[in-house]
Amino acid sequence: MPATVSASIALVQFNATVGDLAGNAQRIAQWSRQAYSQGARLVITPELSLTGYPPEDLLLRPAFMRACDEALAACAASLADLPDLQVVVGHPQAIDALGDLRTRSLAVQRRVNAASVLAGGRVMATYAKRELPNYQVFDERRYFVSGRDAGFGPLVVETGGLRVGLLICEDAWFDEPAAAAKAAGAQVLAVINASPFHLGKAEEREERMARRAVESGLPLLYSHLVGGQDEVVFDGASFAVDAKGAVRARAASFVEEVLAVQVNADGAVSGPLAPAPSLESQAWAALVTGVRDYLGKNGFPGAIIGLSGGIDSALVLAVAVDALGADRVRAVMMPSPYTADISWIDARDMARRLGVQYDEISIVPMFESFKSALALEFAGLAEDATEENIQARIRGTLLMALSNKSGRIVLTTGNKSEMATGYCTLYGDMAGGFAVIKDVAKTLVYRLAAWRNAQGAAPVIPERIITRPPSAELRPDQTDQDSLPPYDVLDAILARYMEDDQGVEEIVAAGYARTDVERVTRLIKINEYKRRQAPVGIRITHRSFGKDWRYPITSKFRA
Repeated sequence: MPATVSASIALVQFNATVGDLAGNAQRIAQWSRQAYSQGARLVITPELSLTGYPPEDLLLRPAFMRACDEALAACAASLADLPDLQVVVGHPQAIDALGDLRTRSLAVQRRVNAASVLAGGRVMATYAKRELPNYQVFDERRYFVSGRDAGFGPLVVETGGLRVGLLICEDAWFDEPAAAAKAAGAQVLAVINASPFHLGKAEEREERMARRAVESGLPLLYSHLVGGQDEVVFDGASFAVDAKGAVRARAASFVEEVLAVQVNADGAVSGPLAPAPSLESQAWAALVTGVRDYLGKNGFPGAIIGLSGGIDSALVLAVAVDALGADRVRAVMMPSPYTADISWIDARDMARRLGVQYDEISIVPMFESFKSALALEFAGLAEDATEENIQARIRGTLLMALSNKSGRIVLTTGNKSEMATGYCTLYGDMAGGFAVIKDVAKTLVYRLAAWRNAQGAAPVIPERIITRPPSAELRPDQTDQDSLPPYDVLDAILARYMEDDQGVEEIVAAGYARTDVERVTRLIKINEYKRRQAPVGIRITHRSFGKDWRYPITSKFRA
């Protein structure tokens, strides 16, 4: 075919909401019309764009599956007035029943993770995902069967004289699906995706897809979801690589966008090329997206944050304001008998810089009442972590009371280093509805604070909050390092052990003191019970505490 043959294809990255079938269908149609007005005749939307990703056990409901079919048909009908437009929509599809739908078996219905081509007001053809991921946050074998096993073959769509072979996410990481599409006549590969973000994932995707393009000898287009869904976020950054593996087009990260790509029969690809963001920029955008969408999609009017004068709550406050606006964020300072004067000063200063509502409620009278009520029970016993935890729990009670009265959600401020080692209080600083930085190690907390301060005309986080030694301020002259190894050491051990599955001996061999390694790994193990009771929070690493980490609370195994 002559190289002059060229097609305009639109990759639509938009923010779908899980379960909002009518709303998602309407937005697919709206974005498709926009792309059509820009000259595209083939529109590629993300994986499971009709349902949002991941729909999880909604897929086990026959009523949900029927509603998906109806929404897909309605979406096709809404575009019937554009007969020369083809739109690829991701959706689940039931393929048969294995028994009485009145039973409670999870396998009463077989389903595939599908991509259908809508044109002329109808569903014209359907492709089913062949490779089903079942690692990290993915659990697709619980819900789907492989399109290969279900009898679906490759699907090739023609547009502008070019034949485009469809793949779904994991398919593109394996040889066979792309080879099957090429054998069916594909000149271009188009991959629809819902690939949860973690730091470094965008670069990994582009590298792997470039390799797939080179191995297949075909240009590859990658349409990706954007937005937050519970603990996972999607970064968009849809892209296109030419047949030689060079990235020739890229959408921006963490925004909705139509990426218009021009593809030629000789494998050449062109389109807008957004710059790749820095690691800190990615992390910040992921946190902002996670907060904005968790509150927005669940209907919370705003957020409440316990502001301590320390760096963790300062970072969460800055993220919340960037996500929601200052008028929807309230900061509450709750000084204890051990709160330093500089904590008051810095908390007030930061609230003023960001323009949020700021209040102070002393916990001293309540703490004294607790101690008085427990005086006989505690007679003759020295003060210890018990009294520290009482203070944290008073604060948690106050924040939750304000939340109940206002409807605003409490954003907790514990970081990954604290959650890993149990340096947190159940029903105290862990009390709340959404854990913004639960997957942000303490060393990254400092980097993000410095990065955010460098973004505007004036810093939003007072410098002293960043430079002073971190402290829970629950006893006289307390610092975090009284109870924990230095954070650079702790975080390095945490990353090796928890994120990369290295063993104790391997970490020691890498140069870390055995006492530190054994101490940190022991703390990780014995505090599993706390993490099970923590609120959901935003995942930004390739392994977070939550779906990525499934260790028993009760276990006698020791490495």
